[in-house]
Amino acid sequence: MSDHSPIMASPVSFGARLASSQAFVALFSDGMKLVEETAAYLDGPGRSESKQLERTAALSYATESMRLTTRLMQLASWLLLHRAVNEGEMSLDQANREKTKVKLGIGDPADPETLKLLPETLVELIDRSLKLQDQVRRLDATIHAPVPETPPVANPLERQLGLLKAAFERDGE
Repeated sequence: MSDHSPIMASPVSFGARLASSQAFVALFSDGMKLVEETAAYLDGPGRSESKQLERTAALSYATESMRLTTRLMQLASWLLLHRAVNEGEMSLDQANREKTKVKLGIGDPADPETLKLLPETLVELIDRSLKLQDQVRRLDATIHAPVPETPPVANPLERQLGLLKAAFERDGE
């Protein structure tokens, strides 16, 4: 019992664990499905629907579909980056540096009057992408939150062990 070095408790990085959680796996799956669904819509039914719109509505369609596509590509980039962390292809620190290239900004929401001009499916995809963006932004803030530096905490039993040692040393004299 000559070693009385305190046992140091290091903070647990909740963010690192969250990045490999089932919640992330589900978010990744939902996000990639939304990207695929949006691409299929914009290349298929959306293209046909946009051709039937009036000039003002068609311009709004083009603007909003571009904003939607850009948002989803940024979200997909973030999701793929963190999947690489989960699969051990890069560290969370590397991902933190790389994620500065990904823009998860809120952006200006579409004008409600503009949304009324657009096909229902496009409006639904926009809404879902905004919800996904909100989820990713919250997860990003949690994963990449700085771990607070805590001063080393001594083992709570250390004082008791010291008292016991002192008692035995007195008895041994």
